[in-house]
Amino acid sequence: MSSHTPDNTTPAGRADALPASASLFEPLTLRSVTFRNRVVVSPMCQYSAEDGIANDWHVVHLGSRAVGGAGAVIAEATSVTPEGRISPGDLGLWNDDQVAPLARVAAFVAAHGAVAGVQLAHAGRKAGTARPWEGGKSLAPGQGGWITEGPSAEPFAPGHGAPRAMSEAAIEAVIEAFRSAARRAHRAGFRLIEIHAAHGYLVHQFLSPLVNRRTDRWGGAFEQRTRLALEVTRAVRAAWPGELPLWVRISATDWAEGGWDVDQSVRLVSLLRAEGVDLVDCSSAGAVAHQKVAVGPGYQVPFAERVRREAGVRTGAVGLITEPGQADAVLREGKADVVLLARAELRDPYWPLHAAHALGVDAPWPVQYLRAKS
Repeated sequence: MSSHTPDNTTPAGRADALPASASLFEPLTLRSVTFRNRVVVSPMCQYSAEDGIANDWHVVHLGSRAVGGAGAVIAEATSVTPEGRISPGDLGLWNDDQVAPLARVAAFVAAHGAVAGVQLAHAGRKAGTARPWEGGKSLAPGQGGWITEGPSAEPFAPGHGAPRAMSEAAIEAVIEAFRSAARRAHRAGFRLIEIHAAHGYLVHQFLSPLVNRRTDRWGGAFEQRTRLALEVTRAVRAAWPGELPLWVRISATDWAEGGWDVDQSVRLVSLLRAEGVDLVDCSSAGAVAHQKVAVGPGYQVPFAERVRREAGVRTGAVGLITEPGQADAVLREGKADVVLLARAELRDPYWPLHAAHALGVDAPWPVQYLRAKS
């Protein structure tokens, strides 16, 4: 169980070493792991695996972000079961054959100074879709898809197949799958796990009253709807070494009337902290197709700020954070403890190095690239 309270202090010996505008490049220590800075590459699906197995694309994609100076690089939503994949091209950790290829990724990321992380996930009723550049539609079993499962038998949207409402045994099997995947993640050499409880995937589906229509102990009141999130967290924390940090990504709100909201998120995060979660990555949306999201620069930062303040846990801010000064201000003003970048990192794998220059910080460059630094 984590016992710290979030703070915004500079580590000992660093107070005079960094300019006032360099909160983004202060190190962060969680348990036994020190992140060299507060820039985290957000997990982003690449839809490029076969049978869940990582390949050269994943090594280059994730490895280049470590070379580019990020403090942590988190591999995409990596499914704990074959049926939990968002698409047939997703990574997996449901069998031992998938460990060694991911170990290659983790080793390269670590060798270049970043903390190697992996996001464990199950897509629930949103599983089995085509890759985005192939239309992203739900795939029928005859088209390479499969029968999906969720808390209830309602499809995500028109055109999606109806999921199978999960039995008690199926729920317990998914919890065990997360536990087993956590053990494999450790064998692969990852130093950080993030549980995916956001974006309308399985754990979020159980949280949202707009999706979870169950009347048993897994649905209904807040205590029942949060049971899966807590059980998965307990299982992963028990399987994951105590000296390594555990994060959870949540959707802080469904952006839909009657859905999951920030008040419930604060309550959940307080419970997650008691289960040994070290940081909560605050995203939003994804549970229902009729959501109305108010998008703008840093639009999800207030969620991270409120969860941090009211639940007493470190948080990550994500969502349209694109500029160095903007990212630094989020941290300097105590709104979050790390920033997670997605599209900005896709556009520029060396975003942290360029941000350091913009903020007046002399961040180390790879020795192979030093002749281009000045």
